[in-house]
Amino acid sequence: MFLNICTSDKYESKLKVMKNQKVYLEHANISVKNIENTVHFFKTAFPHFKIRGGGNETRKWLHIGDSVTYIALSEAEPEAMIHEKDYNETGINHIGFVVEDVAIIADRLLSEGFKRDYPKQIEKFRIRDYFTDGEGNEYEFVEYLSQNIEEMNSYDV
Repeated sequence: MFLNICTSDKYESKLKVMKNQKVYLEHANISVKNIENTVHFFKTAFPHFKIRGGGNETRKWLHIGDSVTYIALSEAEPEAMIHEKDYNETGINHIGFVVEDVAIIADRLLSEGFKRDYPKQIEKFRIRDYFTDGEGNEYEFVEYLSQNIEEMNSYDV
């Protein structure tokens, strides 16, 4: 049965369409202890972000972002434990955002008391800076110094 599905014209047609699609991350969904604190982090990093919607059916939730991308936040139970990620555990380690100017975002976050989570990385074709939102969630901000795809994807330091 599976072989018939995989070799069908409909499947081949769908594969061709999928290969040509542009993909972007629409949203990430994160549970936090204090939504207001995390909203403050995102509004500091991205002042243009707006609350797109929210509710409080079984627990408080909201979407913060712009017309293209957003972060879905839901408030965790008060007794939920926050543990530090050390990249040795399973799960999401950080979420990365491409930005025009890492220094501006870093200055805003630092001025509001948010902490750099990893030393700023200045590389040949990009600058990367990592911050946590106070809940232990880590975010990477990347500024590309080239528009050349090969250079953007290069790991030359």
